[in-house]
Amino acid sequence: MSKAAELAKAGETLTNQPSGRKNLVTNGAMQVAQRSASVTGIGAAAGYFTLDRWTLLLGSTSAGRLTMTQTADGPSGFANCLKLDCTTADTSIAAGEGLLIRQTFEGQDLQQIKKGTSDAEILTISFYVKASAVFTFAVELQDADNSRQITKLFATTTDWVKHTITIPADTTGVFDDDNAASLRLTFWLHAGATYTSGTLNTAAFAGTTNANRAVGVGSFFSSTDNEFFLTGVQMEIGSQATNFEHRSFGEE
Repeated sequence: MSKAAELAKAGETLTNQPSGRKNLVTNGAMQVAQRSASVTGIGAAAGYFTLDRWTLLLGSTSAGRLTMTQTADGPSGFANCLKLDCTTADTSIAAGEGLLIRQTFEGQDLQQIKKGTSDAEILTISFYVKASAVFTFAVELQDADNSRQITKLFATTTDWVKHTITIPADTTGVFDDDNAASLRLTFWLHAGATYTSGTLNTAAFAGTTNANRAVGVGSFFSSTDNEFFLTGVQMEIGSQATNFEHRSFGEE
């Protein structure tokens, strides 16, 4: 019997037991890949290629190419991960280039964040990454309704590492209550001067300036030896990262 069930039987409640779904991210454990488990030659156009809800964006045309797969190589507790494998390098980076992994959220699913009010909530993003080498990459939250964003850098190693990133509450700009894109969770793996020539906006949400979005980000396309792995992505209300909310394959 679970602790919650034991307390319920005794007429008590577990006050810190989370209610409902805490993870705003869908398919964060990279369980579902209905289109394909592996696609090669990606780089000429953006799109959804393998894992459901995770789109790959490219900015302006890049010579870089990659293979994207759902791979059975997750850390303990995770069967699968998203893997990118650089197959063609691009060391001459044009200003508008980018390589982004993104999930987008509808405003009607975000009202509990209370963004744009005096009661706005802190968000915590947690995820597991590893790579073929040490890189500096970035995770960005972008408010599409009000053109606001914040970016945090993180480092990779050749082993799985869990990163926890806290995003301050934003009392400016309410999310629209509809089915349009209101919030974008983006992992930056490559960026040109259009996105790296300013000052990284890392302290709090601010008006979106492209030059400030990916300053300090390394390049996944720097070598055909490069690989990147991602899983266990969770975004939840509060200042602490809790254990990953595993949901059934059917729910995801």
